[in-house]
Amino acid sequence: MGLKNTALFFLAILLPLHISPSSSSSVFSSETSGFATSVLDVSASLEQTRQVLFFTPKRFPPSPQQEQEQTRTAPTSSSSFSVRLHPRDAVFNPHHRSYKSLVLARLDHDTARVKSLVTKLQVALSHNNMSDLRPTETELQPEALSTPVSSGTGQGSGGYLARVGIGQPPQQFYMLLDTGSDVNWLQSKPCVDCYQQSDPIFDPSESSSYSLVTCDSQECSALDTSACLYDKCLYQVSYGDGSFTVGEYITETLTFDNSSSLYGVAMGCGHVNEGLFAGAAGLLGLGGGSPSLTSQIKASSFSYCLVDRDSNKSSTLDFNYSALPGHSVTVPLLRNPKMNTFYYVNLTGISVGGRMLPLPASTFALNDSGRGGVIVDSGTTITRLRRLAYYLLRDEFRIQTVNLRPSTTGDTFFDTCYDFSSLTSVTVPTLSFHFSGGKSLRLPAKNYLIPVESNGTFCFAFAPSSSSSLSIIGNVQQQGTRVSFDIANSIVGFSPDNC
Repeated sequence: MGLKNTALFFLAILLPLHISPSSSSSVFSSETSGFATSVLDVSASLEQTRQVLFFTPKRFPPSPQQEQEQTRTAPTSSSSFSVRLHPRDAVFNPHHRSYKSLVLARLDHDTARVKSLVTKLQVALSHNNMSDLRPTETELQPEALSTPVSSGTGQGSGGYLARVGIGQPPQQFYMLLDTGSDVNWLQSKPCVDCYQQSDPIFDPSESSSYSLVTCDSQECSALDTSACLYDKCLYQVSYGDGSFTVGEYITETLTFDNSSSLYGVAMGCGHVNEGLFAGAAGLLGLGGGSPSLTSQIKASSFSYCLVDRDSNKSSTLDFNYSALPGHSVTVPLLRNPKMNTFYYVNLTGISVGGRMLPLPASTFALNDSGRGGVIVDSGTTITRLRRLAYYLLRDEFRIQTVNLRPSTTGDTFFDTCYDFSSLTSVTVPTLSFHFSGGKSLRLPAKNYLIPVESNGTFCFAFAPSSSSSLSIIGNVQQQGTRVSFDIANSIVGFSPDNC
């Protein structure tokens, strides 16, 4: 019996370019000057790479209101509330000796993260409904919760955290936010196997609002993978990259930094957890499935803005916002008929320097079988495109940046990199996403050319998808743009410069 099965048995008994070099103060003019261009601030980007390794970890003590047990009105589908979002490295010291090693670690995590999303979708499309394996109380089989796993690193790649109070009185934890997951969970005592986290492990015995979920409850039935013991609901979430969490399913009180409280939120109390979850205590699922936080509170909408992951600034995750800013690009929110977790948008094309790529109309389409499509994901770092789309995009970008100096150092992940070591700024081709209804979103240059070393090497921040059909808009491309999900009206809004 392996470690995980042993733990489960225990439970049963008890994560451009084209340049405008400015090495002096002159501006380089390219032969491709007829293309639409944007300016990348090379100096500012490199300065951030030098600072991120020396961030002093932030600590956010609970407010006096949070330290007191008091009567509050729990947010409903009509009330609004928010929680601050922080880049992972502004909260946890990354402990990397160089910026390149930090980037490589992020990319390794990101690759595993994408694998977990693709696996989740493939399982849904194959109709492998693990809930059918749910044993009864009298025939408990802990193995029914088990799938082959190995040590994983994927879920920590998202890199955006919120400080959340759990229990009454609130115990404070850093939690990963994830639009690609549904189940909320945190590591809990007693720990059979827990990874290292920044905060103390959650202690259920110190919370007056801790309550076990029963096997016949709606919350237990909503889980994809669960089992039952003495009328206690046990859960498991496996992410496809080797990361997993297993434990008891409970309800608890969640308190946010504006003193709003949510009562009776169903979540996993994980006693066996494995994976590199960025030092966070657990995860808040913001997906479209019924176990997610957004679904449980019947949120009509939510939005977030992701600040640059190399900065020590913060932004907010807002629930039930009043209205989208007037300059927002609004597109239909699509749902997969075979899987309700992911948030899809109807991407119809991509342009480089104002030139549309010659892509077939079906490239990004979500079909009736649940295959294809484009999801917006807060946890994926680098945007993945179907291979045909990626190679057309990359090649067009290379054509329009033919006069830029390619990087001589190379990179193990990206295939298109440039040497900007002698520049302070550079003019690069503009890149835009185009959606149904003639809507388009123009990306800032820093959202598709990112530094991978502190010496001036920048790479084109896209990659071919590991799936044959699924594309993912990652958080590098979302940085600085408030992304709003109007669930009630099935709309996704992109609001640039609105953090």
